[in-house]
Amino acid sequence: MNNIGSVLLLILLAITFVQSGYEKTMYWNDNVTWLRQHFEKTPIKNTVPAALFLILVLEVISGILCISGCIQILVNNVRTFGLYGAIFSCVTLLFLLLGQRMAKDYDGARTIVIYFIPAVMAVYWLS
Repeated sequence: MNNIGSVLLLILLAITFVQSGYEKTMYWNDNVTWLRQHFEKTPIKNTVPAALFLILVLEVISGILCISGCIQILVNNVRTFGLYGAIFSCVTLLFLLLGQRMAKDYDGARTIVIYFIPAVMAVYWLS
């Protein structure tokens, strides 16, 4: 039980990214349509599908690593996959933050920071 805080943070990140990846996959066209409008005045306006795919890949990797990290901590008391999951989560959130700032969506950016804080805590606790 020494790592319960880390496990809880990894579960939070896993839920966040697995659910988000699922939404992006199941509603791809809706997401592309909405994001084209969201980013129409930014430098990435012509690369929205590629950017969305990159975010999808990062989210899926983050979610899988966080789930694997929880299992690894609970079974072997080893933190390797959890640390990688937390790091990937931070990188993913930084990409999302960059996009929100480019789109001048400051409320969206603030929401990303709310997720970033526990992700950084997970990196700190797992390293």
